[in-house]
Amino acid sequence: MASTTAAQQINVTDLDLPQLADVRRQLEEELTHLTNSFTQLRQAQAKFKACMDNVKQVTPERKDKTILVPLTNSLYVSGKLCDTENVMVDVGTGYYVKKTRAQAVKHYEAKVDYIRTNLEALQDTISKKQDNMNYLINVMQMKLQEQAAPKGSKG
Repeated sequence: MASTTAAQQINVTDLDLPQLADVRRQLEEELTHLTNSFTQLRQAQAKFKACMDNVKQVTPERKDKTILVPLTNSLYVSGKLCDTENVMVDVGTGYYVKKTRAQAVKHYEAKVDYIRTNLEALQDTISKKQDNMNYLINVMQMKLQEQAAPKGSKG
């Protein structure tokens, strides 16, 4: 038995003010969630760009130089750069893979591009939701003006 759950479209001008307020609240929640997701994606993209920059700084000229090695975000220890041809790349969920510098840069470029396309799609969705919100607010204002208008002015 196939169930078809098509999205039901309702004309917002047919709704009363309490229903419109509920729709507005729902749209505000969706916009908040989408905006937070957008911010998180931007932060992830910035981290991948920083990783790419860091990989590009590993050059043969820096071999056997003393560097600070990050153990956590705030804890660094000194070490020597022995292998300038290969780097360890965090591929997610705590797994690291040894890659050449070129492979690592390519990996991070692919991540940045993937996030960029998601950001563009998310921005379109946010814009559409904001347009819906503006339309809804206009409808609510129109309904409020209709309620405030004198009812006995028919002649």
